[in-house]
Amino acid sequence: MEIRDDVREGYEKKLRKEPTCVFSDEIKIYPKMKVLVATEKPFAKVAVDGIREVVEKNGYELALLEKYTDVNDLYKAVEDADALIVRSDKVTKEVIDHAKNLKIVVRAGAGFDNLDLEACTARKIVAMNTPGQNSNAVAELVMGMLVYAVRNFFNGKSGSELMGKKLGILAFGNVGRNVARIAKGFGMDVYAYDAFMTADQINATGMATAVANQEALFETCDIVSLHIPATAETKQSINYNLVGKMHKGGILVNSARKEVIDEAGLLKLMGERTDIKYITDIMPDADADFKAFEGRYFATPKKMGAQTEEANINAGIAAANQIADFFKTGNKKFQVNK
Repeated sequence: MEIRDDVREGYEKKLRKEPTCVFSDEIKIYPKMKVLVATEKPFAKVAVDGIREVVEKNGYELALLEKYTDVNDLYKAVEDADALIVRSDKVTKEVIDHAKNLKIVVRAGAGFDNLDLEACTARKIVAMNTPGQNSNAVAELVMGMLVYAVRNFFNGKSGSELMGKKLGILAFGNVGRNVARIAKGFGMDVYAYDAFMTADQINATGMATAVANQEALFETCDIVSLHIPATAETKQSINYNLVGKMHKGGILVNSARKEVIDEAGLLKLMGERTDIKYITDIMPDADADFKAFEGRYFATPKKMGAQTEEANINAGIAAANQIADFFKTGNKKFQVNK
């Protein structure tokens, strides 16, 4: 029996609150899953087009909330969403409380500290990220900032080269490995430490030489690139004593999270050691204080690591595919609130 489109749409709206509506012995109408893309900083159009293709191909409905400035707009938009895709947007307990139908939220990117995992777990909402999709973009930015730093920020004075320098990578995940790959092309000697990998595992990649711990990484290397998440263990762990172990002329690169830096300790060290440089893709809270170290400090005006067309597309479409796979098969491979 055929159902008119306008009739079906009416029932689908009603069915947001009811799992199934039976209006004959033969016909059952199930509501479409609604996927909301909520991005204060929107995806590129080509990424949105790709997300839409995935969502609609799987029979779901796509809703967009872009460039919103009032969190109440997010509260309203998420009320009837079954799935949510965000970028750096904060998915707080308040957002979760308004999302009565929400079953899954995906952060399009590797970091997920903008998701309230405890609130998601309490509501049995699966929270995911899209690891690896932005990795090359972040790695290229790291190397670009390094070239900028060793050439004295292009101020006209003679600088140095990266070839032959010892680069330490703290956390050897997707981004760290891409940094190692590119650094090898510059002729750098690459070392790595990762609390969740054995030395044999790091050495087996052929991209880096493992060191025993993060203290050894700072003691060994001319440059250290940070790729650690902001956790209870890592927050403010990059401190005065640790960075102070670096060679003369040492450069600290942060494309991870500002919370991992002990800003007061680093400021003190840079005041005592005029050879240390700090370059970061996450503007510190104490940006004005760091700017006093002219020629030794640089911060991007806003986080730029994943800001490439390719990364934008990859992360958005990966998020859509993960949602579709979750609804179809229950796949929770990239769940972060286990």
